[in-house]
Amino acid sequence: MRNIKVVAFDCDGVMFDTINTNRAYYNHILENFGRPEMTQEELEYVHIHTADKSIARLFDDTESFKAAINYCKQLSYIPFLKYMDIEPYLKMLLEKLRKNYKTAIATNRTTTMDSVLSKNNLEDLFDIVVTALDVEHPKPYPDSLISILKYFKLKPENLIYIGDSTLDEQAAKAAGVFFVAYDNTSIPADFHIKSLKDMESIIEI
Repeated sequence: MRNIKVVAFDCDGVMFDTINTNRAYYNHILENFGRPEMTQEELEYVHIHTADKSIARLFDDTESFKAAINYCKQLSYIPFLKYMDIEPYLKMLLEKLRKNYKTAIATNRTTTMDSVLSKNNLEDLFDIVVTALDVEHPKPYPDSLISILKYFKLKPENLIYIGDSTLDEQAAKAAGVFFVAYDNTSIPADFHIKSLKDMESIIEI
């Protein structure tokens, strides 16, 4: 870990518990079109995929997909932020990290990321934020992590990424960076943690 220069975070499931947020947001969209609430399988899918892929999963014909996408464009995400629970140790960890490391976000979120950071006063605690809108191929492709490496002009061994899903694990593996699995022992990782506080012992801060 002596070569680590950047600590990167996934958003949903790592920085925040957003399962209730995603449930409320997508069920609201479904309700608007007279459709039933998501199944557990659908909820698990939308929790880790991009908005476009999630809408495509929930609205599987071209006409309804286009209608749902257009509705999303005019739907404010702000009312759903109240369902987000910040990871208790996130801010303290970031403040400690930034004394010696650069910090970044690699997320499959799109237009909502700015609102999430602003609402929680996190805008000044990250050097770069890479969303699905900033890359050609979002996770599980490594594009977002490679963008972070290019931004800092670093090698893969200089970055450690904290994620909680198979998409995160696949992206980290493809990018060749160290991977920390957050509260998910079912996915391969260099390290497994239950709390962000555990990162202190991994990178010795």
